[in-house]
Amino acid sequence: MHSNAVSTRNVVIASCFILSAEASFAGVSALVKHLSDDQSFAQLVFFRNVMAFIVLLPWLLRKGPSALRTEKLGLHLLRGTAGVAAMYLFFFAIATIPLAQATLVLLLSPFLIPIIGRVWLKEYVARQTWLAILLGFVGVFIFLSPWQASISPIVGVAFVAAVFAAFTKTVIRKMSVTESTSKIVFYFSTYATIASAIPLIWLWQPMPYEDWLGVIAMGSLAVYGQLAMTKAFSIAPPAKVGVFTYTSVMFAALLGYLFFDEVIAWHMFWGAIIIIIAGYFAIRTRRKS
Repeated sequence: MHSNAVSTRNVVIASCFILSAEASFAGVSALVKHLSDDQSFAQLVFFRNVMAFIVLLPWLLRKGPSALRTEKLGLHLLRGTAGVAAMYLFFFAIATIPLAQATLVLLLSPFLIPIIGRVWLKEYVARQTWLAILLGFVGVFIFLSPWQASISPIVGVAFVAAVFAAFTKTVIRKMSVTESTSKIVFYFSTYATIASAIPLIWLWQPMPYEDWLGVIAMGSLAVYGQLAMTKAFSIAPPAKVGVFTYTSVMFAALLGYLFFDEVIAWHMFWGAIIIIIAGYFAIRTRRKS
């Protein structure tokens, strides 16, 4: 009885961590949208990466250079390239289309992972997973409501970002057999920081004081979100709490409404509900398999 109570308590705590992480990620998106009026994507992507890198430095100092030995350097570079590409495309989409739309299309990423796994790694995909994937795409279609208004081509950019994000997660799964989570994260942060610094050689723009505050807040929220998400999945199984990761679209819609005068409509609500249900079934099916 006691272990059950502890388990329930862990699920509640993990759920709160995920909800706070998703609210933080929505906050990052809102700050990117706000800052992109004055700042280039190149600078925003760089500062997003450099904050994560700074947080990881104590880990490197504690572990020492020996912790960085790897035989999977090619996969680290592949994951880094796809991850940075996803970030540039997603930041561009956030700045151009409503927050909720960009966030929602990126939420297709978990549904794309089994497809990439099937094509690239020849992994088996259960029939229930295919149904969940189909339901997820139906939810996105209802949310975007193309019969009521024309869809911006930038939605396609967000979708490509989702494909890259799904690909990075597939690469991570392939690497995680031999590589620790800390090592995977460190290699990505280092690569992403260096890669996103290069364009600043010719694209750097001076930033006013208030933009520096916004950039620091953006980086801090992003780092907190990552840490909170990691903590959540370390104390409770994804099958029980993973579905809360889909709440990011709700937070994004709310911030878009409050700060950018973006419309919230009923079709968005029903589309988001369908995606959450599809995500729940996808997570449950993955656990059973």
